[in-house]
Amino acid sequence: MFADPPDRNGAVRRVLMTADGVGGVWTYALDLASGLRAHGTTVTIATMGPRLTEDRRADAARRGIDVHEGAFALEWMEDPWADVDAAAGWLLDLERRCRPDVVHLNGYCHGALPWRAPLVIAAHSCVGSWWRGVHGAAAPSSWNTYRERVRNGLASAAIVVAPTRAMLEALEREYGHVADGRVIPNGRAQTPTPTQPRDPIVFTAGRVWDRAKNIGAVCRVAPHVQWPICVAGDTRGTECPATDAVLYLGRLSAAEMQTWFARASIYALPARYEPFGLSVLEAASAGCALVLGDIPSLRENWDGAAAFVDPDDEDALAAAINRLIDSPALCAAMGADARQRSERFTVNRMASAYAALYEELVCCRAPL
Repeated sequence: MFADPPDRNGAVRRVLMTADGVGGVWTYALDLASGLRAHGTTVTIATMGPRLTEDRRADAARRGIDVHEGAFALEWMEDPWADVDAAAGWLLDLERRCRPDVVHLNGYCHGALPWRAPLVIAAHSCVGSWWRGVHGAAAPSSWNTYRERVRNGLASAAIVVAPTRAMLEALEREYGHVADGRVIPNGRAQTPTPTQPRDPIVFTAGRVWDRAKNIGAVCRVAPHVQWPICVAGDTRGTECPATDAVLYLGRLSAAEMQTWFARASIYALPARYEPFGLSVLEAASAGCALVLGDIPSLRENWDGAAAFVDPDDEDALAAAINRLIDSPALCAAMGADARQRSERFTVNRMASAYAALYEELVCCRAPL
């Protein structure tokens, strides 16, 4: 893999891509790397942050994707800069060995490195827009170093990609004008339509402690909802009272998540901040009726195929869920609408869009 020179005649044979194992970026990176194979492109993934779990390593190996793990703190963690700077040398060494046609960063700060290949930055989230979405104000001055490094990274990219127009606009609001910004929605493989009857349960998933996901609101309205609430995700640092109305499932594997999506009649995520929402897409693909936070990114993708509520109005959240419970026909129809909408967001469509973008970059850099 490391022996051949990069192709500068328009064909994108190799991509070096960064990722982490904390949230949905890993799922996105693995799906994109798999989808790009159909376009003749091989992806090498360089991960930072917490070590990958065994099931994630096994998934990458099963798909034949080359993964390099670096034990470096991520740029949004507390006081990460010594690690961020140390990771720079590791990443540049990987580029020298891999000799990719394109470098694709799923973070910002390393964008300012002296990459040899043209650079794409994919913007999945950021501290600035998260803070504004959760707290309704700009991030405090303690984040100024992060803010400046993100700004420099974005300015160094040939193209910046966001999964929604809302996220791209948020980037510009926080860090200034993006010279060449594109929107490429994330994608997931379509799941088979469940054949078994759905259970009378409401499902939600994500980091329970993350105010952006607002899963706590779903738990708090459980006594006022006619069906039990089932919660998948990390409960670290939160008090989750035992109750007959809420079942805490803990962290689930990808296969276990799919089982719960197939069982649940309703998926509720009244998010305050969600730049795309892979869990929403997975729930929709499985045919769950959706109850979502009324924020621009979720409206962008799901308007007309979901019920929307103000993330801070828990009475409205309970009412929206109960409305679906009281009308099985409406619940089934909304589940069908969500599944139909999910067909817009496939891995093949995502990979094709990135393949075209990579080729555009390489052609622009190719010698005359």
